[in-house]
Amino acid sequence: MTAMKDELRAFVLDAVREMNYDVSEVTGDTDLGPAGLDLESLALADLAVQLEDQYKIKFGDDDMESLALMTLDEFVDALDARVSARAAEATA
Repeated sequence: MTAMKDELRAFVLDAVREMNYDVSEVTGDTDLGPAGLDLESLALADLAVQLEDQYKIKFGDDDMESLALMTLDEFVDALDARVSARAAEATA
């Protein structure tokens, strides 16, 4: 895992923990939605806003539905791709 992915994973877990979700047994294979962490739509929206503010990335309305279907590792990979794309745009 890259340093950025480690940072993103830690940020996500800290944010979810601060929303009073138990992350003590979360692994990379844990689903964000009902089959795992069971993040509610409001929690997903809050997480998205925190990520937007921290990493200057954007999420659309359609993204929220697909986020709940991802595992933690899939989510971190998707975030990493967005952060990398934003960084590439900033240097172009």
